[in-house]
Amino acid sequence: MHRICVSIARETIKEAVAAANDISRLADVIEIRLDRLETIAVAPFMSRLTKPLLLTNRPIWEGGGYEGEEEARITPLLEGAQQGVAYVDLELKAPASSHKTLLEMVEKSATRLILSWHNFQETPTRAELVGRLAMIQDKGAHIAKIVTMAHDYHDVLRVLNLQEEAATMDIPLIAFCMGRPGVISRLATVELGGYMTYCAARDDEATAPGQLSVGVLRQIEALMNASTIQCKEHQ
Repeated sequence: MHRICVSIARETIKEAVAAANDISRLADVIEIRLDRLETIAVAPFMSRLTKPLLLTNRPIWEGGGYEGEEEARITPLLEGAQQGVAYVDLELKAPASSHKTLLEMVEKSATRLILSWHNFQETPTRAELVGRLAMIQDKGAHIAKIVTMAHDYHDVLRVLNLQEEAATMDIPLIAFCMGRPGVISRLATVELGGYMTYCAARDDEATAPGQLSVGVLRQIEALMNASTIQCKEHQ
């Protein structure tokens, strides 16, 4: 199943809910970037949105906007899990106490835990990438997420090839690259076994370098589907 997650990064809850509703028909999952909100709250999104929700409260040290205390940072993630949100995202580099607390909460709910690791400078060696994947699995994640900065096609191929390792380890993996060389990986990953890919609500609202809008991604998807149908008709 292809999962298209649309990231919503707005300053107010009202704007975020409106943006999410505007693109709801194009999204399989909606990510609410809590770290971009002026006032963080979970209940309004649970009550006003119908698509499966992913809550992320990304700290500055992982490329996000949250600057407060760690305990306060994970509180809305715990609240979301308690209310049965579809997914919560926690960083691999988060303190052990955050991992423990959130894992205990998701075990009591239907929420799935995504443990994420980002490298905004480069794409490490295959050995390091596989090591990160193993660390994520050892931490007890339901789903792994590894995103790196690509400088050429070699970087992109290393990240996409992680799907083979993830299949062997039996852990669902979200993996693609940022940057211009990595744009193709955002579509290719779900065609190659990736659990999910991420899009922006609009072209000018990307939350990471190289992120496509959901409208563009759906257009590409439609062209691929049409091409596949034409090929079958001519066989």
